[in-house]
Amino acid sequence: MQYSNVVPGRFVSRPNRFLAQVETADGVQTCHVKNTGRCAELLLPGAPVWLQRFGADAKRKTKFDLIAVQKGALLLNIDSQAPNAAAREFLASGGLGWIPSVLRPEYTWGDSRFDFYLEHGGRRCLAEVKGVTLEEDGTALFPDAPTLRGIKHLEGLSRAAAQGFACCVLFVVQFSPAAAFAPNRRTHPAFADALRAARDAGVRVLAYDCAVTPESMVLRAPVPVTGL
Repeated sequence: MQYSNVVPGRFVSRPNRFLAQVETADGVQTCHVKNTGRCAELLLPGAPVWLQRFGADAKRKTKFDLIAVQKGALLLNIDSQAPNAAAREFLASGGLGWIPSVLRPEYTWGDSRFDFYLEHGGRRCLAEVKGVTLEEDGTALFPDAPTLRGIKHLEGLSRAAAQGFACCVLFVVQFSPAAAFAPNRRTHPAFADALRAARDAGVRVLAYDCAVTPESMVLRAPVPVTGL
């Protein structure tokens, strides 16, 4: 997953969850934040960040997207669309242990829309992808805020698994290395409980960290899942 026209900057402020002010070589720019999560531990005044620049002919309110931020030694991608793009490459290339004959994004089953529907050898699979940007002492945590939508997806996967689907939830850790992944029970205990229930219902719980550069992100290596 690649970006073009990437420029560095320093984070200044975040007037609202959609916009940020960033100091660049050309002055302070207003940028679209491609992540509506809190990111409070990442977007600190003076933090090094990277922006994707768009041409003047692009039909946009801003010329820049904020896509990555440096936190100590870690470079984190914070583009909420990046995990699905990287996961699609991962799934298509056999990341689950097989090459799918069918791979469809945004698949509706029951009362939920899942990120991917796959087929392989006559078996149907549903995959839900969650991007992870919260890091504490080397452990990647999800969610960084309560997510009723996330619980709904897990419950839907559990029902699908009971009806014969091969189901998985893939946590894409948008940095590396990560020593482990865990549900963020402190922030949303109900999500942690739902994840455990999904695991017990036969849903595979997978976590992979990513090799991140300012211009790219690709799934790198499996991360141990703890806290279930």
